[in-house]
Amino acid sequence: MQKLTRIITLSVALTVVSGCSYVGVYKRDIPQGNLVTQEMVSQLQPGMTQEQVVYVMGRPLLEAPFDANQWDYVYRVDKAYGDVEQRRVTLAFDPQGRLANIEQEGDLSKKLPIDVESNMGPATEGSNPMLMQPDESTPNVAPISTQPASPL
Repeated sequence: MQKLTRIITLSVALTVVSGCSYVGVYKRDIPQGNLVTQEMVSQLQPGMTQEQVVYVMGRPLLEAPFDANQWDYVYRVDKAYGDVEQRRVTLAFDPQGRLANIEQEGDLSKKLPIDVESNMGPATEGSNPMLMQPDESTPNVAPISTQPASPL
């Protein structure tokens, strides 16, 4: 009887500990969309061409499917332990392709909650993947020829 009591107590304790863990799961902020800042939007002026807008803002995340004269730049950050922050800039162009209207949603002047200093991301040419920083001692490698090999 005493053995059965210990087994039941141990089983209940393990079930409670495994189901109600106090150890949290690691979460991270998830940024999505076009990076939109107040500095970028302040460079926009009515009358700019679409090419000039692309130079300042980049390609839009959304172009209206039935109206190519409206571009939407959406930036969204799903904070790991908080709310979702969203910024949106909608640009409207006239029939000649000139910027006519700028609409903003969200606080573009607020500092972005992303770490741009982290070395995360794809490796670049000449970088040491172990250090995630460019290695000056690595010699430049000649580009691979795209010409087909000559027959023997």
